[in-house]
Amino acid sequence: MKRLGLLLGGATLALSSSLAMAVGPEDLLPPAFRDPPPQATPTPTQAPTPTPTSTRPTTPGAPSAPAPGGTPVVQPLPDGGGGGGAPVTLPTDFPTLEELEAMEASQVNDLFGLRPRFDIPAAARRATEEIGVLSLAEGGFASASLVNQPAALVRAALEASDGPVVSRWGHILMRRALASRLDAPQGMDPVQFAALRAQALNAMGESAVARALVQDVDGSNYNRGLTDAAFDAYLTTGDILGICPVARLQSDVREDGEWQLLQAICSSYLGESRSSERDLDRALGTGVAPEIDVRLAQRYAGAAGDGGRAVNIEWDGTEELTPWRFALARALGVELPDGLRPDGYAAQHYDISDVMIPATPLLDRVNAADTAGARGVLSAAAMVDLNALLWASDAYQQNEKANAELLREAYLASSAQGRIAAMRQLWEGDESYGRKVMTAYAAARVPVSAENLDDAAGLIASMLAAGLDRNAMQWGGVVPSGSEAWGLLALAQEQRNGNVDAGDVDSFIDNDGSDGQRKSAFLVAGLAGLDRLDQSDLADFGDQLGINYTRESAWSSKIEAASVYRNQALVALLAGLGMQGVSWEQMTPRHLYFIVRSLNQVGLSAEARMIAAEAVARG
Repeated sequence: MKRLGLLLGGATLALSSSLAMAVGPEDLLPPAFRDPPPQATPTPTQAPTPTPTSTRPTTPGAPSAPAPGGTPVVQPLPDGGGGGGAPVTLPTDFPTLEELEAMEASQVNDLFGLRPRFDIPAAARRATEEIGVLSLAEGGFASASLVNQPAALVRAALEASDGPVVSRWGHILMRRALASRLDAPQGMDPVQFAALRAQALNAMGESAVARALVQDVDGSNYNRGLTDAAFDAYLTTGDILGICPVARLQSDVREDGEWQLLQAICSSYLGESRSSERDLDRALGTGVAPEIDVRLAQRYAGAAGDGGRAVNIEWDGTEELTPWRFALARALGVELPDGLRPDGYAAQHYDISDVMIPATPLLDRVNAADTAGARGVLSAAAMVDLNALLWASDAYQQNEKANAELLREAYLASSAQGRIAAMRQLWEGDESYGRKVMTAYAAARVPVSAENLDDAAGLIASMLAAGLDRNAMQWGGVVPSGSEAWGLLALAQEQRNGNVDAGDVDSFIDNDGSDGQRKSAFLVAGLAGLDRLDQSDLADFGDQLGINYTRESAWSSKIEAASVYRNQALVALLAGLGMQGVSWEQMTPRHLYFIVRSLNQVGLSAEARMIAAEAVARG
């Protein structure tokens, strides 16, 4: 019966549909549209009395005559738009129509105030939150690590981080903290927070990471601080055009000569070659920048045009090498004159820049890799790759490949003694630690043997420079207690049952031939910071070495407080601040003690162990 009812219902529906079609189309309009409401009947009124009209003839665009009732049909134009208002006058220096037609699009936009404030659609714009490169899943610190920390403390720590970090592993830890996706502390502008971090990365030599960091902020949100940091990062990495979107959106954020030259270069690569040439010629004539800077900009901008204009680069009279001159010379393949490059520590900035700029000749990149590796900018694998490229290149003489050949022998010599001999030669000289980074994987391939005990300390230091602690620990059963190799392993050991024997530390001190027994002082600081030395022994060794390890300061109280609250990011920033310096001689055992202890307490024990072992290796 139910099935029959359904069928009958369907038949009824079909029947009603056929009847509806037979009658005609159904009216689908709502009743309100079908039956409009009744209109009020107008009451008769007296016709308006005609008013005198002006004898002035009607002109197009004039207001329409008032409609009955006094309401104008069209709203009249404001005074001055026509009729009897004052005429609109243009400035006396306003361009003519011919001049407007000859202008570039950017000049017209500037003239009429049409420059866009945004270069990204509204739906694609990013919030100024969690600015950075490394997420928590990628090894970065938690985004809210610094939100509840005092903004003044974070700002002071970042502003004071204005140079390199003496420790390679301290550098790596600091880079990780600065590159993490972090929210700004309460009370600090997020863009300013990003600017301070980018500036600190530039000062460390991590311009590639700084460039990635500033790219996480939309160009329309840049302020002066972030613009300066981004400009330095792009120059140091040789990416001259990378900051052009910001230069177009924020053209007035800077007024110096290099910024004006950059805008002219950007115009050339946007197809506005005539405007670029005029701006650069004007810069040369008015002296807004030194001639060498303008000539380099003209050569670079000319590469985007028709190439018909030759620009000679003359270094006569140039007494200083600046990042602008260095970056453009490298990008253009212009050879730098002898003597212009600074000596000593000042040269390290350009050494690291050489490594980061792809246009740098390969031999120069390889020679600068030792500095970058010791600093922490390059990994061991990257250093090996650069030397492998040099070895395979036909553009260089055999004597220029001497170190690359030694590195090849360190990996491929037929005997362990031959491999160790090659490494020993590489470790000689001022760049010894950078070379130990480079040979880390070759050192890990040397078999553990009593025959090689004389080189055990160097091999272990090389492995630990690249974090190969498990490979290094295989020497634990061979090296004698109290030796330098034993000290490195006592610090690098991941898990240890009980403290080290004070007698072994005494033996280490007795055998220590370093200046001022700095290796011994660092060993005691590292062991105590890792809780591998009794506090009573720490005091005794401190008296023996003439060091008060536990003396507090404003910095030590801050990093101790941060470790109590288990704030890894803040401890990392303060640890990096405590390791600021241009050479390892500036590192003190007391600073090392507080750094290792604080890192260990917040769960960064791997970094603490590597920093402590590095201190002994480089002490």
